[in-house]
Amino acid sequence: VQLVESGGGLVQPGGSLRLSCAASGFTFSSSVMSWARQVPGKGLEWVSGILSDGTTYYVDFVKGRFTISRDNAKNTVYLQMNSLKPEDTAVYYCARGFYKNNNDALNRALRGQGTQVTVSS
Repeated sequence: VQLVESGGGLVQPGGSLRLSCAASGFTFSSSVMSWARQVPGKGLEWVSGILSDGTTYYVDFVKGRFTISRDNAKNTVYLQMNSLKPEDTAVYYCARGFYKNNNDALNRALRGQGTQVTVSS
């Protein structure tokens, strides 16, 4: 199983980024996928998840700003992030599975290397 995140970078407040996570080594199309993030000095926090049927879920503080999507033909999950705020600065990871309200499982989940998102003027 391999997950490779990309698309992070430095963006000004109010800006946008689209993160990508390329997956391999498992049946992506039937898998639930999640995005999580970690601020330095703090634990991982689940951000969003998408079911195999495309149903999406978000943590409250990103609702209306972030959109998760998937392309099963490319084995890739995306996170479109709009109206970014400085507090969105973190390393973003994708993971296989659904971890809303389940930080213990999230911490044990296989993740990629992460991609740094920095929101600053």
